[in-house]
Amino acid sequence: MIPIKSYPEEGELVVCTVKKVKKFGAFVTLDEYQGREGFIHVTEVASGWVKYIRDYVREGQKVVCKVIRVDKEKGIIDLSLKRVTEKQRREKIQQWKNEQRAWKLFELLAQKLGKSVEECFEEFGRELIEKYGSLYGAFEEVAMNEDVLEEDGFKGEWVEHFIKIAHENITPPSVKISGYLDLFSTRPNGVEDIREALLLAEKEGAIVQYVGAPRYRLIVKAEDYKTAEEILRRAAEKAIKLVEERGGEGEFHRRL
Repeated sequence: MIPIKSYPEEGELVVCTVKKVKKFGAFVTLDEYQGREGFIHVTEVASGWVKYIRDYVREGQKVVCKVIRVDKEKGIIDLSLKRVTEKQRREKIQQWKNEQRAWKLFELLAQKLGKSVEECFEEFGRELIEKYGSLYGAFEEVAMNEDVLEEDGFKGEWVEHFIKIAHENITPPSVKISGYLDLFSTRPNGVEDIREALLLAEKEGAIVQYVGAPRYRLIVKAEDYKTAEEILRRAAEKAIKLVEERGGEGEFHRRL
């Protein structure tokens, strides 16, 4: 994992590994900040009087702490264990695990591109994190909407690989895919034929957007990619079939 910041912000929740436990507090390393060291004073370990600190923390344990003070000049990071709720702890651990997983996927992407992780990070990784909040956030956004990178202006050979990896490894709550439908008709009532064809596509569950004659964009939202692809396929096939039966032509493009 490439660190984005060298120090955490005050109030931030951080994942730490307990390194050494003393009577007066615990020394920890911050897993998300290159193992930078922090300290939890015994008064910040738990609410109330702490008789035996090892009842609360022990060497090698993963803990979630709240940053209460950062002194960059002295390299001091003071942390609190007691100011983190159980809900915050669970959410932070899950977020941390997700980000660990995202970096593994990013390493896979770099391998497919024949580049180093550092090269990919500088080329597009940093910008992805700035745009979507985290690397996992970028993979999740793409898993939900495969067109989001294009919509947000990202380009390059890496985009197709990124989409494929997101599809294969991230399970989103819902997905969004799209394709392009070209419909032609020279009949006097050709416009009406195309309108009816697009209505058929909509009845199958596709959202139709006009791109520019003769092209229309079909958008499908579903609970998973298999279902979405099936809906998209049926919508396109029914629209094309109607137009062709009336002497026109149709063609479907999954991507342009």
